[in-house]
Amino acid sequence: MKNNIVYLNGDYLSLGDAKISVLDRGFLFGDGVYEVIPCYKGKLFEFDAHITRLKHSLVEISIDYAYTVEQWRQLLQPLIDNSRNQYIYLHLTRGVGIKRDHAFSKDMIPTVFAMCSNIIPVNNLEQGIKGLTLDDNRWRLCHVKSTALLANVLLKQQAIEIDNSEAILIKDGYVTEGAASNLFAVIDGVLMTPPLTHSILAGITRQVILKIARANNIDVVEQEISIEELKNAQEIWLTSSTREILAVVKLNGTNVADGKVGQLWYTLNRLYQNYKISN
Repeated sequence: MKNNIVYLNGDYLSLGDAKISVLDRGFLFGDGVYEVIPCYKGKLFEFDAHITRLKHSLVEISIDYAYTVEQWRQLLQPLIDNSRNQYIYLHLTRGVGIKRDHAFSKDMIPTVFAMCSNIIPVNNLEQGIKGLTLDDNRWRLCHVKSTALLANVLLKQQAIEIDNSEAILIKDGYVTEGAASNLFAVIDGVLMTPPLTHSILAGITRQVILKIARANNIDVVEQEISIEELKNAQEIWLTSSTREILAVVKLNGTNVADGKVGQLWYTLNRLYQNYKISN
């Protein structure tokens, strides 16, 4: 079964046989970047956009790995099962050093790892989810899709432990994003999402939703959203590559509007599903 086969540094091998050095900087420092790429029945979704973002992340942390989009496609294709909806996890670290040292050599050979897993559909999608606002205590380079995710992990776990699906992060009184998602809100009838800064990851699903909304004459703006505006929003959504668009129906234990999935979510979700089929 292909889900048991992974790619590691030029080889395709079983997951159990994939090993890295304990001196790999990804293991020691979280010194690496990654991408999560949906793959619907063998077709990589928004692949060029994902690889463009990967390249930007690599440049930001000074890792030199100049694969083209087509080279990445050829590398990943053997992992994909054309009969399933899956996602590729693609992970690059700076590589293996001769000792544990914060400083790194510019000529290190990156470690490249990839695996493919089945996308698990969200149960009861139209019931919506619960969200919890928490202080955004992450680092300054959140626009880099870094493997150093400890702050995100702890924030999401804090939300889950009190029966919420996601942590919605607040910095200086304004929303940034979710611990593992981007955020949209319908405020006074307008679809809004925070603008891209170093505090926000440029989500591919976010990008697609903006494109779809504009193509269908839906009012959408990239604008800062205060915590007070969020609390009074008509709809709140969280978006990511594998969970697509989730409607938040409870925020901090209080109903969002009437506590039901909103009409604009139904419209955008339908348009998004149609976009997936045609792209």
